[in-house]
Amino acid sequence: MKNYISYIITGCMLTTLASCTDLEVDEKDSVVQSSGAGFTPGDPTALLASAYKDLGAYTDQNNIYALGEHTTAEMFPPTRGVDWGDNGVWRTLDSHTWDATHSAIRETWNQLNQRVYKATEILASNPSAAQAAEAKFLRAFHMSHVMDFWGKVPFREVTEADDVNPRVMSRSEAFDLVVKDLEEALPNLRKLGPAPTNGVASKAAANALLARLYLNKAVYKAANPAGPYTFDKADMAKAIQYADAVTADGYKFEKNYFDNFSDASTSEVIFVSNEGTAQNRWFMTLHYNQNPSGWNGFTTLADFYDTFDKDDSRIGIKPAANGKQYSGIGYGFLVGQQVDDAGKNIVDTRSKKPLVFSRDVPLAGAATEKGIRVIKYHPANSGKYILLRYAEVYLAKAEALFRSGDVPGALKLINDLRIARGAKAMTALTEQSFFEEIGREMYWEGGKRTVEVRFGKYTTGTGVTVNEPYTILFPIPATAIVSNPNLVQNEGY
Repeated sequence: MKNYISYIITGCMLTTLASCTDLEVDEKDSVVQSSGAGFTPGDPTALLASAYKDLGAYTDQNNIYALGEHTTAEMFPPTRGVDWGDNGVWRTLDSHTWDATHSAIRETWNQLNQRVYKATEILASNPSAAQAAEAKFLRAFHMSHVMDFWGKVPFREVTEADDVNPRVMSRSEAFDLVVKDLEEALPNLRKLGPAPTNGVASKAAANALLARLYLNKAVYKAANPAGPYTFDKADMAKAIQYADAVTADGYKFEKNYFDNFSDASTSEVIFVSNEGTAQNRWFMTLHYNQNPSGWNGFTTLADFYDTFDKDDSRIGIKPAANGKQYSGIGYGFLVGQQVDDAGKNIVDTRSKKPLVFSRDVPLAGAATEKGIRVIKYHPANSGKYILLRYAEVYLAKAEALFRSGDVPGALKLINDLRIARGAKAMTALTEQSFFEEIGREMYWEGGKRTVEVRFGKYTTGTGVTVNEPYTILFPIPATAIVSNPNLVQNEGY
């Protein structure tokens, strides 16, 4: 176990909580350094390389991704017989009935805070100006997720002794540090245009993250996490400024929507994880009789599917089924009879019935064919898993205009996007239609929870049984509370 997560491990030594025994430390390739008062600087090059590998945590279908998507109304985790029961961890995310012992909440907390500390370790290891800028970006990226999910951020300098409990930043303090890191990093980050393997920090990545942060500043600075939120025009101007800086680096809409998620992407990819592949994104949804064989898991809901126009390219592409490997899999939403690579109807080998993905799907006791499946990363041409994409930045600018009162300007931007995606132009723009447009563009990319919170829809979505405002924040994991007395549990838990 690495000393830099000693404040987590301490809790396991002080208690017999069983959950401590499955704490995962996945930084096996890290350069191990002693922490605390005896900290010895490491090799910043090796540490930075390891920190980029750590981005692979975002590609898992569990933990970080699950908290950002499964708690929302666009992803659904049906239990199929004994499949996907997993002691209820998926159902509790969907229904907002989690508690401080939930495994995904605990592991996400550990993963993100480990990565924040590693970036701080790089900054204390005599990095070059360019390396320090990249470390500050990575720290900001990870810390922004801690701030978003929990509203409190534990923080320890590497020069502090191991027996010193990390101080705890408020959400507002964490926001200020994240913005400070990014603004200080910007001058020394490299300028990179769009590329499918953009796996290092760049000016565009920092500007994209800053646009996201200022768009959500009203949430992060609110006295009450559940609102009301006041979107200041000055903050919206900042979001627009940073969004325009990304555009100036050569980013624009991909000509074909699903090319974004392929190895042929050319114009939207800002920042990816180059560690591993995006294969979890098709395994988690495809049926086991399809090629490739999936885990027959997650679906979307008909209510969300029905927000798309039939001419909107984002709704999907029918399978080519031309005999080539994986050509039986379509793009976008998979609904109705499924076919193999030769175009022959697939039969479910368990039920002996045609494999017809239905619009309806129950949370428990679902038959194997129930539910609309989703494919954005296609097994035939998948690119790396995207962490920041230009369309999100573009939408941030449009929303900032909308919240500043420039509804005509926002409507023009939205219609330009819709026309680029093959959809009809809107005649008017409301908060509801704006929310739905973000969903149509960004579905299943990991950020829906943040959008629902900002629009005041997080506690009222389909399937939510505990629609109390305190669920806007996740509970601090029980193991973390034990290990650090400076942490106070979030209200309601």
